[in-house]
Amino acid sequence: MYKKALLWVAALTCSLLLNAKVTLPQLFQDGMVLQRGKMIPVWGKADAGETVIVTLNKKKVTATADGSGRWYVQLPAMKAGGPLTLTVNDIELKDVMVGDVWLLSGQSNIDVTVERVYPWYTKDIDSYENPLIRLFRVQNETDTHGVRDDIRPTNINWKPVTKQNAWLFSAVGYFLGRRQFDKTGVAQGVIVNSWGGTPIEAWISADSLQQDFPMMVERTRLYQNDDYVRTQMRANMQMNQQWSKQLDEKDPGKQQDFTAFDYDDSGWEKVEQYSMKWAKNGSRGIIGSIWLRQHVNVDKAHAGQPARLLLGTLYDADVTYVNGRQVGSTGYQYPPRRYDLPEGLLREGDNVITIRFINKSGAVHFIKEKPYLIAFGDDRLSINPLPKDVIPLSTTWLHHAGAEMPPCPGADVSLQNLPTTLYNAVLYPLAPYALSGVVWYQGESNAGNPKPYEQLLTKLITGWRQLWQQPELPFTIVQLANYLEPSDKPQRSSWAQLREAQRLTAKKLPAVELASAIDLGETVDIHPLRKREVAERIGLCFDRIVYKNNKVKLMPEIVSTHVDGQTVTLTFDQPLRQCAELYEFELAGSDGRFQNATAHTEGNTIVITSPIAQPVRVRHAWKDNPIRLNAYAESGLPVGPFEQPL
Repeated sequence: MYKKALLWVAALTCSLLLNAKVTLPQLFQDGMVLQRGKMIPVWGKADAGETVIVTLNKKKVTATADGSGRWYVQLPAMKAGGPLTLTVNDIELKDVMVGDVWLLSGQSNIDVTVERVYPWYTKDIDSYENPLIRLFRVQNETDTHGVRDDIRPTNINWKPVTKQNAWLFSAVGYFLGRRQFDKTGVAQGVIVNSWGGTPIEAWISADSLQQDFPMMVERTRLYQNDDYVRTQMRANMQMNQQWSKQLDEKDPGKQQDFTAFDYDDSGWEKVEQYSMKWAKNGSRGIIGSIWLRQHVNVDKAHAGQPARLLLGTLYDADVTYVNGRQVGSTGYQYPPRRYDLPEGLLREGDNVITIRFINKSGAVHFIKEKPYLIAFGDDRLSINPLPKDVIPLSTTWLHHAGAEMPPCPGADVSLQNLPTTLYNAVLYPLAPYALSGVVWYQGESNAGNPKPYEQLLTKLITGWRQLWQQPELPFTIVQLANYLEPSDKPQRSSWAQLREAQRLTAKKLPAVELASAIDLGETVDIHPLRKREVAERIGLCFDRIVYKNNKVKLMPEIVSTHVDGQTVTLTFDQPLRQCAELYEFELAGSDGRFQNATAHTEGNTIVITSPIAQPVRVRHAWKDNPIRLNAYAESGLPVGPFEQPL
């Protein structure tokens, strides 16, 4: 009996050991990239007191799970290479590479996908694959209560770069990975952790905000009642459903089928695309639906061919039909409308495009400076340049009223816009995964109140560095692009103020550089498409602060100023592109009123002729959209926005 008891205890012990489950964070997956040249943290959970053995590349380290089941080890720094197998007790992670790892965070300009920018770089994206560049997308999540141990499971688990894998991945992240691989030849891991429309305070810890911005923290605490949040979100969803149901019931276009090819629209009113009269009831934009139709003649040569319908960018939602068939729909204003027309849909002679606009705020409108056409041929997916074989759309449409509705009441709590919620849920759990550098591309959502941004951005960088326990973790800040209506007069621009906050933060903190997009924006689009150029400028910053390549030329910086009467000379740290007439320079006297000033380059100086007798301040590109900016370094980088005393 004694022997049987011993055997039973031994069997039970083995069973318990076999059932003891070691778990790893979501970042640790097959195909992962680990940072070269630094100690490699590995952590997770297990039963309290359990021994955890971690092995990689013949290096073995051991830890014991503490009373709460947490364990943590550091593997020694390794050179780039792989593929390797990482083992943690009975867990095996295969195809592990050692190379460089980048974390990209911010709002929608990080979110902008390869699919969105594809027409700008079609051939380049079509022809590129690289198994040594791995992509990881952090899934959106919020938490009002406090920090989480881990992120949500994700569908993009360190996938290698192919067109398909990258299609819905961040374009900036994709191009940065490519650029860094070309420069280094080692594996690249790109972690994207962003959320469109989010303010900077959502990405900062409660502890960091508490001292200087206590009301931000209190605001988030108001939403710690989960029942309230669920009730509000459910009510918001139900109200939207009810609003849409009533809209459809009232809409004559739904009852009479305005989308049908043979619908008689001869009595519809003719309207001009960019006129707002048809979209308003008096001075107020029509809330509800509006219908537009346009007849397009297609010749025999193009009839039946596959094509792409470009409807620029529309405000707000649309459902679009061609010859009675729905070809696309978009639920909000920002995405470009690129709707593919399958083979056989277009017929010889008359064809009909029908747009049903749905609008809950503002006024329906077409965005100017965007392409409106039907494209044919093998290059129909490209917009850089535009396809050669196109049928331009008319700016005249046939208009019919839809259903006018009251504004849709909203109860959306938008937790992602509350202070600390993203730091808690999706930033904190990533640390201390070893990184080469961080990209911060955000600011549009804080442009309405730029005054505290420098302080908040400083808190974000120092706070993330403390979390990673790296006092000089490299950061590159992407400065806001040019956007909105240009002006040839000095402006009181909140966008310029926020760009200055970004510049000053980069200037005062160690291992932080600024990548300006001031000449890569679009007047009518807050999401400009030239993301490869943005990624190249980010990469140049990392060349300097990560790889210590001091020969790399970044944006020109002023090293001295000199005033001689009404001549102001700015000396820069590098040669400038020679230009006889520079724009977007302004000077102010003691009254603080800025005036336009003429300027030109001489070597590495910019010489400004002052329109006032005693200038005391100078600024450059101090506008929402300084579209005439033409001051550049010989390297090709712009002289960025700045304001400073003389």
